Amino acid sequence: MGKIIAVTNQKGGVGKTTTAINLAAALAIAGRTVLLVDCDPQGNATSGLGQKGERAESGTIYEALTQMDADHPRAADLSAAARSAKVDNTDDADQKPSANRYILATGVDRLSLIPANRELSGAEIELISFPDRERRLQQLLDPLRSQFDFIIIDSPPSLGLLTLNALVAADRVLIPLHCEYFALEGLADLVGTMRRVRASLNPALDIEGVLLTMNDERTNLGQQVARDVREFFKEKVYQTVIPRNVRLAEAPSHGLPAVTYDAKSRGAEAYFSFANELLENNNEERRTNNEEQISTNES
Repeated sequence: MGKIIAVTNQKGGVGKTTTAINLAAALAIAGRTVLLVDCDPQGNATSGLGQKGERAESGTIYEALTQMDADHPRAADLSAAARSAKVDNTDDADQKPSANRYILATGVDRLSLIPANRELSGAEIELISFPDRERRLQQLLDPLRSQFDFIIIDSPPSLGLLTLNALVAADRVLIPLHCEYFALEGLADLVGTMRRVRASLNPALDIEGVLLTMNDERTNLGQQVARDVREFFKEKVYQTVIPRNVRLAEAPSHGLPAVTYDAKSRGAEAYFSFANELLENNNEERRTNNEEQISTNES
């Protein structure tokens, strides 16, 4: 059963999309099957993997989220339009849109993508009319768990309805933090939103970890920020720290993850290290869960 991780921070410029792309690619290179879901209207995760959301013939996350259900007020209009166009993009089993139609292959083996484009910005308003508006992404991704080891969601830098969908769909939240003076600013809002989601929509939601990014080792500030963040989040902070690195900045313009653009660069090596750390943590979590299950069965 695949694990869904939402990469989230409502503050922009923290390396969120860079982390989503390179974590997904590094996990795929490590032999895992991975789906990257671009839920940011900027579509940077899509272009960062060499895809063009505007030209995605299979559709994007926007269509996937706003596809009408049978009980939606506009469903009759949509069905009539589909019949006239003789288009059938549904699963026969339940007559709902198949999530697989939106999945694209990428240039990285075992890494797939559901793309996004600027149309997604309209979903925040359009989804308001849906009674299950907070669960649209969950309903889309849950059937895909059996196909992938990891599903990585690149969330928008805000706490709107799209991010709420990501938090409801996710098992865990990965928080990238820029090593700067205001690193912890605004995180109280994210943590508060997570508490509300746990209380009413996703009781199992938890923090996967906190990743320090864009660290400049030449300054004392980065070291001080790292100490402050580790004091606040304790063991949730990864040992790996992502450095500020020119290859990380260059790679998206070539439509490649840094881990394939220049695998020997300091930035790429840091993301490989981070992916290995995340895998080790997940293996340890599974061992603990198995031991607890065995103990429960014996008692």
